[in-house]
Amino acid sequence: MNSKIFFFSATLTAIALAAAPALANDYSDGAQTTPIMLAAPELSGPLTANPHPWSFSAGQFGRIYAGGIASVMGLSQDNSKANDKNSHLDISNLQGFIQSTGTPLQFYAQVGMYALPALGTPYLRASKETSDTYGLLPVGYLTYVANNNLSLKAGKLPTLLGAENTFSFQNMNIDRGLLWGQENAINRGIEADYAQGPWTLNMSWNDGFYSNRYTWLTGRVTYDLGANDVIAFDAGGNMAHTSLSRFETPVAQDNSDIFNLIYTHKAGVWTFNPSLQYTHVGTYASAGINHAGASYGAAFRANYKFDDLLNISGRAEYISTTGNAAEGAPNLLYGAGSKAWSLTLTPTYQVGRIFARAEASYVHASNTTAGDAFGNSGNNTSQARMIFETGVLF
Repeated sequence: MNSKIFFFSATLTAIALAAAPALANDYSDGAQTTPIMLAAPELSGPLTANPHPWSFSAGQFGRIYAGGIASVMGLSQDNSKANDKNSHLDISNLQGFIQSTGTPLQFYAQVGMYALPALGTPYLRASKETSDTYGLLPVGYLTYVANNNLSLKAGKLPTLLGAENTFSFQNMNIDRGLLWGQENAINRGIEADYAQGPWTLNMSWNDGFYSNRYTWLTGRVTYDLGANDVIAFDAGGNMAHTSLSRFETPVAQDNSDIFNLIYTHKAGVWTFNPSLQYTHVGTYASAGINHAGASYGAAFRANYKFDDLLNISGRAEYISTTGNAAEGAPNLLYGAGSKAWSLTLTPTYQVGRIFARAEASYVHASNTTAGDAFGNSGNNTSQARMIFETGVLF
């Protein structure tokens, strides 16, 4: 790892942890004295949100809550592509959250900068990631709560697809995984949420991979098996064809159908989260897709909680795609018909609002197309990456 990146990241981590005891219980005058858990942003762990966010009563508009995250990270990798570098020092999150509760009409807004590091892809700095993807308001929507079972949302919504959330602080690992690359992240559209007993149903009509063409239908069914087990099935697809192709709107994935089966099991200090994924892309000559393609993926995520301060998370993945470039099949990974597997290990330390995380990952690809894999020439078949991240959830 680049020594300057390591030294800077380690110094920030040390400062943050030294300050943690003082900040852990330093709540503003508007903070809640009783711990609460807000619905957004969703954190799947091991990081936990500030249980005492700043808030105030807005009368007939309910109660307003505000919080956020500020974090930086250092990244070092080998075999970076020609448009990437082997090391980065960057903001990973600089975002604020504000939301209302307690009335039929509610809102949520997430504002700020972010990086979206993902395994096996070039790193994009937060300033460019923000401007080239979802902007300074990546998530923002209105919610109408019809009753205890039914609510409706409209705006810029988190996707219903997949086992990992969009932003690094929401997940077990810092980098999103290989399967995440087949899923959309933020949708503009409408969503209906219905819950009854152990069942939850979510349905959305949206613009898929942020295409601004409202032709995607997505849905998720979740069944709560008990205190320690949850199973979810989600599916989505483009009900038409869209030919737009840009960074956040890959034309093949935007014309796909996708299915995920996700299981979560908690056993004492362990959390297990395996998932299966299948995607299919039909022919669409106008977008250069002359032959159908598909991907098959599986992931296994686990977290071990040593104590209230320290967790360690691991992830193993495999993904395989079909077709070949000569037939005009879509490139869904590292060339048509390519395959890859990955391993990721992420220890997380959190004291109050302050956290520090480290991550080691490795990706190996096979059946790649020349120019579509790793390294300056795109012909290397592996990439190792190290990340240090530290910050505060306030």
